[in-house]
Amino acid sequence: MDSIKIALAQLNPTVGDIAGNLEKLRTARKKAAQAGADLVLSTELFISGYQPEDLVMKPAFLVACLKAVEALAADTADGGPGVIVGFPRQGEAGRHNSVAVLDGGEIIAIRDKVDLPNYGEFDEKRVFVPGEMPGPVSFRGVRIGIPICEDIWGDLGVCETLAESGAELLLSPNGSPYYRGKVDVRHQVVLKQVIETGLPLVYLNTLGGQDELVFDGGSFGFNADKTLAFQMPQFAEDIAISEWERGDDGWRIVGGKVAALPLGEASDYRACVLGFADYVNKNGFKSVVLGLSGGIDSAICAAIAVDALGAERVHCVMLPYRYTSEESLSDAAACAKALGCRYDIVAIEEPVSGFQAALESLFEGTEEGITEENLQSRTRGTILMAISNKFGAMVVTTGNKSEMSVGYATLYGDMNGGFNPIKDLYKMQVYAVAAWRNTERPEGMHGPEKNAIPQNIIDKTPSAELRPDQTDQDSLPPYPVLDDILECLVEREMSVEAIVARGHDAETVHRIEHLLYIAEYKRRQSAPGVKITRKNFGRDRRYPITNRFRDR
Repeated sequence: MDSIKIALAQLNPTVGDIAGNLEKLRTARKKAAQAGADLVLSTELFISGYQPEDLVMKPAFLVACLKAVEALAADTADGGPGVIVGFPRQGEAGRHNSVAVLDGGEIIAIRDKVDLPNYGEFDEKRVFVPGEMPGPVSFRGVRIGIPICEDIWGDLGVCETLAESGAELLLSPNGSPYYRGKVDVRHQVVLKQVIETGLPLVYLNTLGGQDELVFDGGSFGFNADKTLAFQMPQFAEDIAISEWERGDDGWRIVGGKVAALPLGEASDYRACVLGFADYVNKNGFKSVVLGLSGGIDSAICAAIAVDALGAERVHCVMLPYRYTSEESLSDAAACAKALGCRYDIVAIEEPVSGFQAALESLFEGTEEGITEENLQSRTRGTILMAISNKFGAMVVTTGNKSEMSVGYATLYGDMNGGFNPIKDLYKMQVYAVAAWRNTERPEGMHGPEKNAIPQNIIDKTPSAELRPDQTDQDSLPPYPVLDDILECLVEREMSVEAIVARGHDAETVHRIEHLLYIAEYKRRQSAPGVKITRKNFGRDRRYPITNRFRDR
């Protein structure tokens, strides 16, 4: 063959939905056949969905995945495109993260992932065993190397081995989660392999939300001369046909399209929307409910919910108490109106008074303080959970990363809920994303064109409104200062000495470090949320709850 067409299936599978994933790939194969494709490439562990985690330890699950691959192999007896499909399999040495190459009605080859990642959000050494160093697969006369995800990221020399053993081109199925700037990182990883092997390389990335992770797609290919041959979109399913020609210098991708990619706040926002939409839809929730306080965090969560699901599936509830300002009441109402979603007011004065009356004799002689403030938050949480139980709507949690870091949130109160779309956005990032959304609406969003969030919500001083004239800065440093300290402590693991050298007050840094550590128990009980930064709480950062270390 001097030419070949390879269809790149950037699709959104669902973990555990083996039948649904199989049907999705069958549909993609039919479209690829209509476009004249010879081969369809799918993403890492496509049949099982990614990440399947401990599901792969269940023998019945592995059997079901294999049967799906065999059924797909039988489809290829029709003379249409072959398929490269990812799936977990039971081998003689243990469980493998594998791909099967299907053609002519058969499984013509299987290759296993060699380099198993065990850092950050990855824990593959726990459930898989590494495969042998692979050779290329001969597909209709073309020798194809298939390094699986970490096989191109790591330093085990998988791509070099494939090149040395005769591979003519490299097709890499991936499951690479999003963080800001990740596409540039992937480009550099692929270019390194292209330079070292002298071969063209296609990087196909999965799409969709899976619990806390978002896979943003953004698949691409580089030719052997280090030029970008094509770039697929982020945050959208797509089937691209890559056309290859064999010349004197080997294979080359010709005529590829380069999609424009979102940057900065645009990409963060789309990641939040995709992760939220998939969590709600893949778990079968018909609607969501959230407390709309008139503050920036609940407002951006409401906007994300409407953009992800449509206004008809979003229910906002204002839960005022005696300290709730008229400004907050009007801002919350204006936000719900701008988004077009249902808005109700449920006053909490009576239930809070009831709790206070019940505790009056027990609390006699004590001063009012955080306990009474938390009663307000927990009353709101109870009401939202009651609405959820009655109508089946998932409660949306609305705390940002700055608050989650220092424990500025109430267990069984504002931390109640099923999912938090801004859990990994610091407060200043929330403001930046809100300002961006007020000027832009990405393709596929259901909310208003512009001005999704009233400007006064963005402009006013943030407050929990749990006591008279309260502001967040009564107990926290200004958010630009707090966020910088937290990023240094969490993402960069910097010493207190180094953070102080950046110009921060030593006492403030020590205090924030202490708050960060003692809030670990709260974070362990918090709802999952979209991973946006390089290091989120949970998968990436696993600190002990019982911990006396302080950097002094």
